[in-house]
This record gives sequence, structure tokens and C-alpha cells, in this order.
Amino acid sequence: MKLIDTHCHLYDEAFDSDRDEAVRRAIEAGVCMMLLPDIDALSVERQERLAASNPTVFREMVGLHPTSIRPEYDHDLEQVELRLRSNPDRYVAVGEIGMDLYWDRTYEAEQRDALRRQVLMAQEFGKPVALHIRKAHNEVFGLLRDMNCSVYRGVMHCFGGSVQEARRAVEMGFHLGIGGVVTFKNATMAQVVKEIPLENLLLETDAPYLAPVPYRGKRNESAFVVEVAKKIAEIKQIPLEQVSEQTTANARDLFRL
Repeated sequence: MKLIDTHCHLYDEAFDSDRDEAVRRAIEAGVCMMLLPDIDALSVERQERLAASNPTVFREMVGLHPTSIRPEYDHDLEQVELRLRSNPDRYVAVGEIGMDLYWDRTYEAEQRDALRRQVLMAQEFGKPVALHIRKAHNEVFGLLRDMNCSVYRGVMHCFGGSVQEARRAVEMGFHLGIGGVVTFKNATMAQVVKEIPLENLLLETDAPYLAPVPYRGKRNESAFVVEVAKKIAEIKQIPLEQVSEQTTANARDLFRL
């Protein structure tokens, strides 16, 4: 069984004491590849160092996270574009990018602009996008509609919307990133997974965040993506191997791995 964790932050400080062991556990669990989303300038060095340690296992994204948007975000976006333009083959996607209005809307306009500009970067370089959307589905859908692209390539990471929003995302060309939340009791994501075809789903952990049952409340890690795959198999009443094969094929196709 081979799995791909399409979204994890193994370069995070939460893994400083046992990063090598966490990577080993993931590989032993069948995780053949782990994709590392970018956050901002503060995360770049750590991300690049980890990716360089095992290029066959780790692949990088480049982008500016919406919660890292600040008044001087123009400079940050210039750096994202510079990295992408200087070595486009290094990055499998532009991400994670998007909008996050969970806490407040102070930088909503700036988040909109940053998202639009990074989507255009992705299109210029033929890259998919990894979207972070929190309390902003209507805003993101509206922005993408106004950009008037015929089709998009990417994933709505850690998807947390309704079945209707899930269908809308798929119609626009997006995959849905399914993580540990789907294992939570009474999780509405179970209905999304039931309704959306397996061909449109990707596995992810978002490690060190959102650990699945039975590890909920603990630090998440890529090895735990197996629990997500098991839950999807249970919901859809299909063999685990089918979930593994299809989601891995989905990831390889979307990110050109």
C-alpha cells in the first residue's frame, strides 16, 4: 500500500525533537511521498532543509499563507514570485494560499489581492494551487468566479465546507483535501466523502495539526494519514487498497509527481 500525504508541515518546530523518527514512521506506514506547503519567509529555510534531506520523499510548494498577510505583503509576494521564477521545477504547487477570516477581517482586501495574484502566478507556470479556506468559502468562490477562468487546477486543503460547496469546488476543477477531521465523531465531512467521487479526493494530515482518531488531541504526523484512508474506505464501503491506489493516482496526476 502506497499513500501520499499531500499537505504536512514536518519542518515545524513541533518535530524538532524527533523529526527523523516521524519520517521513518511515515515511510514504514506506507507513505511514499510528503508534500510540504509554504507559509511565509520565516518557514522557507526549514522547509528547504527538510526537502533537501530526501528529495524523493519530500516535494515543496511555494506561496504566502493568508494568515501571514501583513501591510508589507507586496514584498513577500515578490519573494514568492522570485523563488518560483528562478526554479519552477522545484515546486509542485503554489500553496498554501487562500483566505482566512476566522479571527477577523482586518486584512480581507489584502488577502483577496494576494490570493488573486498567486492564482495568476500558478496559471503562468502551469502549477496547481493548494487553497487554505477558513470561514471564507463564499469569498473565495466569488473571487475565483470573477477571475473567469474556464477551469482551475488545485486542491481545497483541509476541506471543511458543505456537500453543496464540495460539489461546487469539484465542478470548478478542484480536488478536496481530506484529513483527520473526517474521523471525528459527528463530522459533517463524512457526508462530503460519501457524496463526492473518490477520483476527486486527496489524503492529507496537515501535521502537526488536526490529528485523526485515535490520536485526536495529540501531535499529528504523516504516518497517521493511514487512519484517514481507513475512514474513507469505511464511509464509502470499499477496500482500503482502492482508496490507497486512487488517491495516490489523484495526487500524482494533480501535482505531476
